[in-house]
Amino acid sequence: MFTIIGAAGFIGSRLARHLEARRVDYYAPRRGEDLAGRRLGRVIYCAGLTADFRTRPHDAVEAHVCQVLRLVRGCDFESFVYLSSTRLYKGHGRETAREEDDLRVNPSEPGDLYNLSKALGESVVRLCGERARVVRLSNVYGEDFSRQTFLSMIIGEALRDGRIRLQTSLESAKDYVSVEDVVGLLPRIAAGGRSRAYNVASGVNVTNAELAAGIARLTACAVTEEPGAETVSFPPVDIGRVREEFGFEPASVLGDLPRLVESYRRHRSDTVDLH
Repeated sequence: MFTIIGAAGFIGSRLARHLEARRVDYYAPRRGEDLAGRRLGRVIYCAGLTADFRTRPHDAVEAHVCQVLRLVRGCDFESFVYLSSTRLYKGHGRETAREEDDLRVNPSEPGDLYNLSKALGESVVRLCGERARVVRLSNVYGEDFSRQTFLSMIIGEALRDGRIRLQTSLESAKDYVSVEDVVGLLPRIAAGGRSRAYNVASGVNVTNAELAAGIARLTACAVTEEPGAETVSFPPVDIGRVREEFGFEPASVLGDLPRLVESYRRHRSDTVDLH
């Protein structure tokens, strides 16, 4: 049995649908449900905060660390998969980000709270020894109209306003991984992963220029860059480990753009019709 912590969220809800479609037994506890003393089988911990961690710092620490500690100390489980982030590699100073690399964080920087809390959550889970698995996800994309991610915002802006105004430079680049690829891989890691940590990403950085050009071809929108826009880039993420163990071959966000834009267009049309 799998237990999904955070089954109401973007990744957790799609993981639940993935398991249900394959008739795999899973348990999705309600938020705040007391799990002390429960047998949870294979835990996949999807709870957490991303874009809003700056406005809810205490909630971020609660989700990334405190709740994890309660589960690790108070429950019985076969394995524990903790979803972390490739954001931990920002500024780590190497050309390619690998699971065994040292991480750099600065407690005096408010923006590092996310990385600090995720790193501590990883450490707590690793105390479980052979049962522990850490999955560092890159920027997960998919058809989700409630999340304010960079990709969803620029697609929405293109469809709504006929233009994209980039707050970060065209040269900014990061890795994007499909939620379908993620949820297909997580149960396999939970059930048979041989390693303690995995990067789950596409392995290829995509620039803002490439994304904007792809969206412009599909929507005929204009693309502008804010004056003085900062260039924000992450090192390419090495995914050799998941490729070797699981034959992982991720989708391309550029290849998925037509499907994503059409999905957002339908959603926008349906929302307008409702009003």
